[in-house]
Amino acid sequence: MRVFVTGASGWIGSAVVPELIGAGHQVVGLARSDASAAALAEAGAEVRRGTLDNLDTLREAAAESDGVIHLAFKHDIAFSGGFEDAADADRRAIDTFGEVLSGSDRPFVIASGTLGLAPGQVATEQDGQASGPVGGHWAAGPAKRLANAHATVALADRGIRSSVVRLPPTVHGDGDHGFMATVVSIAREKGVSGYIGDGANRWPAVHRSDAAHLFRLALESAPAGSTLHAIADEGVPIRAVAEVIGRHLGLPVASVSPDDAAGHFTWLAAFLAMDSPVSSAYTRELLGWQPTGPGLLDDLDKGHYFADPSV
Repeated sequence: MRVFVTGASGWIGSAVVPELIGAGHQVVGLARSDASAAALAEAGAEVRRGTLDNLDTLREAAAESDGVIHLAFKHDIAFSGGFEDAADADRRAIDTFGEVLSGSDRPFVIASGTLGLAPGQVATEQDGQASGPVGGHWAAGPAKRLANAHATVALADRGIRSSVVRLPPTVHGDGDHGFMATVVSIAREKGVSGYIGDGANRWPAVHRSDAAHLFRLALESAPAGSTLHAIADEGVPIRAVAEVIGRHLGLPVASVSPDDAAGHFTWLAAFLAMDSPVSSAYTRELLGWQPTGPGLLDDLDKGHYFADPSV
């Protein structure tokens, strides 16, 4: 297939592109900078310059493709107070792709998230599927992003083989600058590897290579309207994460009270306190997906998260 990929040079996209090319697909990647364009070209992809806000570019690229994988999200503004704006831009892109692909039976795969789907319970692919306004424990921005996933699933009714791949809060691997890297950085800065409360709350996780493989499987064979979970570790206790970090950095491991969490972990505190285990049993059975990369704790133990940032 000729596949248009947004976010093609990002953390997930830069693994998805070679995964697709290795399976014989032709990739057209959206690039918003010279550096992104160069990275895509080096990976063997065709470059389409533009951003998520260039809807005409998205429209034209999708029309010329046999399928679309939408990975781009404005994380830079989402985590600096503009989550609703980021979700709105995401929705405009999804609606644009929906217009182009309508009635074609072509695949359209988007990335979404699992954090907060069913707090305190093991969330399945069937959770978070309620139609209508999203509220409850959801903040406005994340609620909008969940609604975007609902809109994508609903595109199946318009003759599009749409699917949603939900990612855990940590998609780990060498080169990760996301949540895990931030937790390590905070431990270094504070001189203690902390966890909130008793640290028994759990985070799901997946290695980047396994997530990329699932996006390819979704593109190739996911049934219309599918929700899939890119989850290898169902739930890793945050205390266990803190213990590995403390051991590698030579720091004490200690509990941070919930009252002090915001001061210690800043913006990450609310996420780090969540208990959000997630199952991928349905996804594995449906598509035959079997993660082969290292689990989160094993990946942390490899040491690449602890390289001296000053070197």
